[in-house]
Amino acid sequence: MGRVTLQTIADKVGVSRMTVSNAFSRPDQLSAELRAKVLAAADELGYVGPDPAARILARGSSGTVGVLFTQSPANAFRDPIAAEFFASVAEELAPTGLALALLPAKSAAIRDAARDVPMDAALVYACVTDTTAFDWLERRSLPLVFVDQAPTVERASSVLLDDRPGARAAAQHVLDLGHRRVALLTTAWGEQPGVAPDPATAGVGLVSRERVEGWMSALGPAGADVVAVHMEDNLEADALEAARTALTLPDRPTAVLCFSDLVAWAVVRVAGELGLDVPRDVSVVGYDDSALSRTVVPPLTTVRQDLAAKGRAAARAIEHAIAAAAPGAAPSTPEHVVVPTELVVRDSTGPAPA
Repeated sequence: MGRVTLQTIADKVGVSRMTVSNAFSRPDQLSAELRAKVLAAADELGYVGPDPAARILARGSSGTVGVLFTQSPANAFRDPIAAEFFASVAEELAPTGLALALLPAKSAAIRDAARDVPMDAALVYACVTDTTAFDWLERRSLPLVFVDQAPTVERASSVLLDDRPGARAAAQHVLDLGHRRVALLTTAWGEQPGVAPDPATAGVGLVSRERVEGWMSALGPAGADVVAVHMEDNLEADALEAARTALTLPDRPTAVLCFSDLVAWAVVRVAGELGLDVPRDVSVVGYDDSALSRTVVPPLTTVRQDLAAKGRAAARAIEHAIAAAAPGAAPSTPEHVVVPTELVVRDSTGPAPA
């Protein structure tokens, strides 16, 4: 048999080509019995459905949401918080038929995903925007939702964490325990890893800067002796290197405030390697309240963010942005959602050593 088409199926069932098309693309136009008959014939003939490119042209919609994530889309799988967030977004979008597509920040020699991949909207997740990929998203006038970073496009919506209060609560917690020598471990893309020149200006990117400013809003007025250590990214190798730097300083900190639970886990691990007890010798505070925070020994004191709520908010913002961009839609105001944070005290913090 030659190539199976809509007309092939229509001839077999004895209906019009449009009826077969509706069975795949507009099932509400057919009775359940007729649609089942058409699909059974298609299955028998080995037909997998209308050509996706043709379907996009017909619908004016791809059913895809692009995701621009830091320097590499692979980090979406390496970073446990990003993975949990994207799982929540995907689960929320599943009933709508929308799917996520990870976009490389750097273009390939021939093909640029941000330029070439059909998509209805895009999530811009905690990444720099001076890239070719972001430039293409903006030039395509796609509906955009920024997550964990301030929008750089006037029409775009955003979903942000209320990071400063959470970080301040973490810093105040270690101060109340008597700690005055404190290290801050935070991300700083593009900066040299290691001790930062000035803890008050440490960090790169909205999330890192907000957490540093929250920590310093408590530590500064208390006169704490603060050192900040930069990491290139929120990854295991970077976190272990930063932890070793902090815990081998000549004047070792008695408390470490970390950008994430992954970083806090690295501090606990390195402390053990150095013969230090957590929390007797050094207290450790994470950020995120991920599953990791409850499996580390001792369980981590951390700052909780509701990743499921953040994912739902991002998915809703994407749906609303796509609807607002539809032809004939009424003008709408971009949404800006702030997700709260809270301190969770567990066993990785204790009184400062005498």
